[in-house]
Amino acid sequence: MQVKEIKNTIEQILDDNKAKNITTINLKNKSYIADYMVIASGTSSRHLQALSEILVAELKKLGMNNCKIEGKDSKDWKLVDTQDIIVHIFHPEKREFYDLENMWSEENPMERAMI
Repeated sequence: MQVKEIKNTIEQILDDNKAKNITTINLKNKSYIADYMVIASGTSSRHLQALSEILVAELKKLGMNNCKIEGKDSKDWKLVDTQDIIVHIFHPEKREFYDLENMWSEENPMERAMI
């Protein structure tokens, strides 16, 4: 699968499983860590856990066996690393606190992060 197809699949899986406020940021000219960052909100710690586990399971069905979940012990945040796409799943308050959309929407986010 091409990266754009994977991104679309991730967005669809999250939407199908009731994730809220799904946002995708193109990182191609901003960072080497990934091509895209997908940010979504869950409604509870159980929902966050379920979204991350369902996402990894569905991607494995598509042959993507290197996906990892970070933040397994966190009740407020999960990260699914698919190598080309990073997926953050937040509790709404934590998402607002970290405000990744605003940070990565800037022209040079790395400069801001170093200050």
